[in-house]
Amino acid sequence: MPQTLIDLTLTFSDGKRGISFVPELTLPDDGFNTTTLQIYSHALTHMDAPKHFLIGREGIEFIDLNKCIGKAVVIDLSHKEPNSLIVVDDILPHADHIQSGARVLLRTDWDNHANDDDYRDCFPRISPELAQWFVDKQIALLGVETPSVASLSEENYSELQAVHQTLLSADVVIVESLCNLKLLPPVVTFIAFPLKLENCDGSPVRAVALIPDEEKSA
Repeated sequence: MPQTLIDLTLTFSDGKRGISFVPELTLPDDGFNTTTLQIYSHALTHMDAPKHFLIGREGIEFIDLNKCIGKAVVIDLSHKEPNSLIVVDDILPHADHIQSGARVLLRTDWDNHANDDDYRDCFPRISPELAQWFVDKQIALLGVETPSVASLSEENYSELQAVHQTLLSADVVIVESLCNLKLLPPVVTFIAFPLKLENCDGSPVRAVALIPDEEKSA
């Protein structure tokens, strides 16, 4: 069946937070171009490893790749206000579609703020109770359009820690800073693979969704 591919990845460009491209060799001088890439492990669209928040846990190279590809449910939460908590009641209308092993993508349209000053400070984020609800549902993967599943502000550090630890301790794969979820139907095939980085706490990913063409035109 013909399918359309939708890119869900923010563009990694020189000068973005945590990213630097340093030219090494050039085509005029050396016959080819090469560049040294300096990329923070949690810059832009990326995946968290259990090691990110858990002592003695695995690095990104041990992520179960089976969880990184397959059917995903897209939940529209674009009505959520900046700085708001995404709570269990927001997800309950979709609960029947969230079974054991599910991949869940939360649409907030926060990717519209990716180049704004408030991108890392004012996003809607997952409550600790919702993180536990996802764990109780035994989901395999959680993807968000925000730079983190939880608040990055200093005053909410305990929340940041609790949400990540709850999800990662249950081996829920976390993908953050997705984009373009607004272009997706309620169910897609989701793909996001990390780089095989030894003992690293996170990795950039190229995240995409596949939509059957008949569904796209419906």
